[in-house]
Amino acid sequence: MQSNMLDQVQTIKLDNGLTVTTEHMPGLRSVTVGIWVRRGSRHESPELNGICHFIEHAVFKGTKRRTALDIAIESDRMGGHLDAFTAHEMTGFTMKIADTALPQAFDLLADMSACPRFDSEDLRREQRVIIEEMKMVEDTPDEFLGEIFNAAYFPDHPLGRPIEGTEETVSSFDQDKTASFHLSEYAPRNLVIAAAGNVEHARLVEMAERAFGSAGAAEEQLLHATPALPQAPRPAAPILIERKQELEQAHLIIAAPWPSAKNEDRFAASLLASIIGGGTSSRLWQSVREERGLAYAVGAGASAFTDTGVFTIYAGTSPAQLDQVVDLSLHELRRAVREMVTDDELRLVKDQAVSSILLGLESSSMRAGALARQEIIHGRYISPDEVIRRLEAVTPEEIQRVARGSFTSDALALAALGDLNGFRVDRARLEI
Repeated sequence: MQSNMLDQVQTIKLDNGLTVTTEHMPGLRSVTVGIWVRRGSRHESPELNGICHFIEHAVFKGTKRRTALDIAIESDRMGGHLDAFTAHEMTGFTMKIADTALPQAFDLLADMSACPRFDSEDLRREQRVIIEEMKMVEDTPDEFLGEIFNAAYFPDHPLGRPIEGTEETVSSFDQDKTASFHLSEYAPRNLVIAAAGNVEHARLVEMAERAFGSAGAAEEQLLHATPALPQAPRPAAPILIERKQELEQAHLIIAAPWPSAKNEDRFAASLLASIIGGGTSSRLWQSVREERGLAYAVGAGASAFTDTGVFTIYAGTSPAQLDQVVDLSLHELRRAVREMVTDDELRLVKDQAVSSILLGLESSSMRAGALARQEIIHGRYISPDEVIRRLEAVTPEEIQRVARGSFTSDALALAALGDLNGFRVDRARLEI
C-alpha cells in the first residue's frame, strides 16, 4: 500500500486499488464519511444509459443483511443525513454523523455499496419511481431545456445523455444486468472512501480493509470488469429552438467551450464566469435584472469534466423580451473578449472566491467531498492554500485570454424553450 500525508490530510491506496483519504478537523464532534465510485453516466454504453443512477437508487432497497426499513431506521437512529448522488463522472454515498457513530455509519455505507440485494420486485418498483422522476424533469422547463441542450451539444456521446437514463433503458434493468454492472464497476479499484471531521485515519483504513476484502478479491472482480469509456467529446454548436406554447416564460441557454477540470486555465476561467454571471454584483445580473428588470433568474456558470468543459448563460424571461436578453448576454461575452477586466472587478471576484473557500473549511461535508473529487479528478490532495494562491495569481490578461479562447469559438451555441413564435437566431448573430 502507498500513503502520503499533508497537513491534516492522509491518503492511502490499498493493494486492491481502493483509496482511503481523510482530513482531521480538530474541535469537531462530527464526521462526514462517504464512499465515492469512479463511475457515472459517462461510463455507460447507450443501452445501459442510466444504470449508475439506477444502482444509486437500488442500493437503498436493501442488502443481504438489511432491509430498506433497516437502512432507514439505522440512519435515523444515528441522527445523520444519508445522501447519495449520481453525476457524469462519479457516484457518491455520504453520511454526516457524530464521531461516536462512525463505525456504525461506515458499516451501513459499506454494506449498501458492496452487498446490495437487488431483489427483482424491488427493482421493478424503482424503475417506476425513476420514470416518474423523468416526468418531473419534463415538467420543469429549465431542467428539460438543459437535457435537450446537452443532447444537442454532445451528440452521440455519454455526456449528452441524461444521467437518469430513458424510460426504455431503465425498464430493461433487470436483476442480472444490474448485478453484473455493479460487480464490475463497484470493485475496490474504483472506490474512494473519504472522511472529514473528528476521524482517525488508521481506524478508517482498518474498517475499509475489513469491509472490502483482499487484493485477491479485487483481482477476481477485475476479470469481469468492463473498460471505461474514455473517448473525448466533440462539442457541436447547436442552435436549438423548442416551442412550447403553454409556458409563460421563455427559457434561454447560451453556451461555449470551456477549460476542463484539469486545465491550468481553470482558475482564471472560474473567475471569468463569476464576473459575467456568478452573483448579484455580476455583469449579467446588473445589466439584465437590476438595470432593465427583464428577468428574475439570470446568471452564468460552468460544468467542468476531466477532458472538456462547457460555459452556460441561463435566463428566464417573457417571450417578448427574449431577443433583448440574448443581445445583452452576447454583449457581455463580446465585452469580455475585447476589454480587460478592471482591477476592482477582479479583486471583487477573487475576494468572493476566497471567502467561499474559507467558509467551506468549517463544513466537514464540503471537505470530505473535496477530498474525494480531488482524488478522482487529480489523483492528489490540493490544499485550500494552493487553490487560493492560484486564484490570487490570476491576471486581467489571463482572464481575457480565456474569454478569447472560449467565446470567439465557432462552437458558441444557443437553446431556447417556450412560446417562441417569431423568435429566430442565425449563426451570424452569435459571432463574437
